[in-house]
Amino acid sequence: MDDFQSLVGRLLVAMPGISDSRFEHAVILICAHRPDHAMGLRLDRPAPGVNLKKVLDKLKTEAPETAAGRQVLIGGPVERERGFVLHTDDWLIDDASVAFAEGLAMTGTREALLAMVDPASGPNRSVLLLGYAGWGEGQLEDELGENVWLTADADPELIFDVDYDGKWAKALAGLGVDPAQLSGQSGRA
Repeated sequence: MDDFQSLVGRLLVAMPGISDSRFEHAVILICAHRPDHAMGLRLDRPAPGVNLKKVLDKLKTEAPETAAGRQVLIGGPVERERGFVLHTDDWLIDDASVAFAEGLAMTGTREALLAMVDPASGPNRSVLLLGYAGWGEGQLEDELGENVWLTADADPELIFDVDYDGKWAKALAGLGVDPAQLSGQSGRA
């Protein structure tokens, strides 16, 4: 694939009428993208009844009460029991953190969870996501060709925004698109 363009660090914004209801109004940050696969984290879908304190309590780890106010997100339908801490790259663990875009990294360790509740030494901004969205060889490129997704620059303000219900409309507005003007129909000219 000579014309392959990686979308790492970019956002996918679902078009109306997406055929997979699991991705309706989705905003996904692409964390890995190669010709044979892609991986992203959905940024707008809170896990019902789950917060950071509950996760830390389940791991028998002491957590401050403020952790109860930190929503955990459903990062996607693949490996929903697997956790990823998406965070600013001001905090990294050698051999565990993956810095993948300007200012952003992800870490899947217990230390990352503890760092989320440590204002003195943890990352400036972070969110815990369960699961991820994945695409096989050529699948994401096919979906882009079918106008299933719009792509946008990854803005940390949008990525870490806690207005989950408004994130899709904000992502579209950042592209200069009014959601009311979008059609659920796709096609080719």
